[in-house]
Amino acid sequence: NAKAFLAVQKEFGSFDKYIWQFVGGKPIHNSWKKGQVPARTVESDAMSKDLLKRGFKFVGSTICYAFMQAVGMVNDHAVDCFRHNEL
Repeated sequence: NAKAFLAVQKEFGSFDKYIWQFVGGKPIHNSWKKGQVPARTVESDAMSKDLLKRGFKFVGSTICYAFMQAVGMVNDHAVDCFRHNEL
């Protein structure tokens, strides 16, 4: 993955620039109710497919969606969560 990361970085100028293209450059703010958050989305499917094509390993759609949540590419706090509106 390190070699694939460096290749993406070289091609796009930064990994950040590459990865944010999957959400149009800004976070997606979802309005899920408790228990509705999906394990994958169209965006994470596209990210996974492209990363695999570029030689990355262990980057399935569910892993990509968890990454998107962790780095703030998607806001999946339930609408009744106090953090939902803050983010």
